[in-house]
Amino acid sequence: MGMASVWGFALIGMEAIPVRVETHARSGLPGMTVVGLPGTAVREARERIRSGAASSGVPLPTKRITINLSPVDVPKEGSGFDLPVALALLAACGLLPIDSVRGVAAVGEVSLDGLIRPTRGMLAVAESAEKLRVGLLIVPAAGLVEAAQVTTLPLAGVRSLREAVVVLSCSTERERVVERGRRWVRLCAAAGAEESPVLLDLADVAGQGHAKRALEVVAAGSHHLLMVGSPGAGKTMLARRLAGILPPLARDEALDVTRVRSVAGLRQSEVGLARERPFRAPHHTASRAALIGGGVMLRPGEVSLAHRGVLFLDELPEFSRDALEALRQPLEEGYVSISRRSGTCRFPADCTLVAAMNPCLCRSRLHTCAPVSGIGTPQQRGHAFFRRDQSPCG
Repeated sequence: MGMASVWGFALIGMEAIPVRVETHARSGLPGMTVVGLPGTAVREARERIRSGAASSGVPLPTKRITINLSPVDVPKEGSGFDLPVALALLAACGLLPIDSVRGVAAVGEVSLDGLIRPTRGMLAVAESAEKLRVGLLIVPAAGLVEAAQVTTLPLAGVRSLREAVVVLSCSTERERVVERGRRWVRLCAAAGAEESPVLLDLADVAGQGHAKRALEVVAAGSHHLLMVGSPGAGKTMLARRLAGILPPLARDEALDVTRVRSVAGLRQSEVGLARERPFRAPHHTASRAALIGGGVMLRPGEVSLAHRGVLFLDELPEFSRDALEALRQPLEEGYVSISRRSGTCRFPADCTLVAAMNPCLCRSRLHTCAPVSGIGTPQQRGHAFFRRDQSPCG
C-alpha cells in the first residue's frame, strides 16, 4: 500500500488553481477511480496513462487505485492533469521514490506512446506555480519557452513520460534537464530578438488620404472607428493595417496578449511571448458568446482575444443586436465579467473597435431602399437600414 501526491492545476478562466493530486494504491480488486469533480477528459486520463506508462517501460501494477483531486469543489477540465496523475500513480505503486515527487508540480497531456504534449494555459500555470513556490515544475518541452517567461522556478521540459521518470529518479539527470531548458530558452530569446514581425504597411495604400488620417488619429488616441463606404472602397484593407501603426507591445502588454491566447488554446508555445498586436475579425454570424466569451468551460471571446489590439467588425448591421449590445460594457470598462452556475470569470477586453458598413444594405450604388422621414434624401445617402427581421432604423 502506498500514497503519493503531486501538484496539478485547474484552469478556471484566466487563472490556474493549484490542485493536489493525491493517489492511493492498495491490494484489492483491480481498478482506478478518480474523485474530486473530474471532467470527461480527466476521467479518460486513466486509459491514456495506462497505455503511456506501458509504452514507457513502467507498466502500472494491477492494484486498487484511488485518485483524489483536492480541493474537491473546483471543476477539473482538460488533459493537463495527465502528467501529474501519472507521476503520482507511479510513486504510489512503488515505481518512483515517494520523496522524489514531494513538492513537485506538473502539467501535460500523456499520449498513448508515452509522449508529453503541451496543453492550453501554460503561462497561467507557471504564474500559479511561482506563487506556490514548488521545488520543481515539470512541463512539456514544447511549452518550456512560454512557461519560462513568468517564473524563476526550476523548470524541467520533458518530451516523454520516461524522461519525466528519469528526472525524478536521478538528481544528476534532473540538473542536466533543467540546464538544457535554460539554454533552449536563451537560444529562442536570441532568435526572436533577431526576427521582426511582418506587419501590413499603411504606406502600401494608394490614395485614401482622409481614411489614413482617421486611422492615425485612432492609433494616437486609442479611439474607436466606424467606416462607411461602398463595397470595394478599401475599408477592410485599411482596417487590417491599423495594427501596423500602433505602438509596439511593451512586456506587460505582451504578457497580457500571450496569457489570453494561451488560455484560449491559440498560442504556439515554442515562440514565447507575443510580438505583435492582435487583429481579430469575426464573421457577422458570430453569436453573443463568441464575441463576449462563455461556454461550458468559460473560454474568452473575440473581444478578449483582441485585447491590446484591434477588433474589426465588418458588415456591422449584419451582426445580431444582442451581440452588439453586449459589447457596450466591455468597451467602456476594458474587461468582461461572465457569471455562470459553475462560477464567475473576468477576461480582459481593452481593445480598439473598428467597424465597417455599407451606406445601404442593398450594397449597390443604385439605392432602392425607401428613405426615412427626417434623415435626408436618397441623393444625400440618408437611407434606412433594413434588417431581415426588424423594422427600418435610421
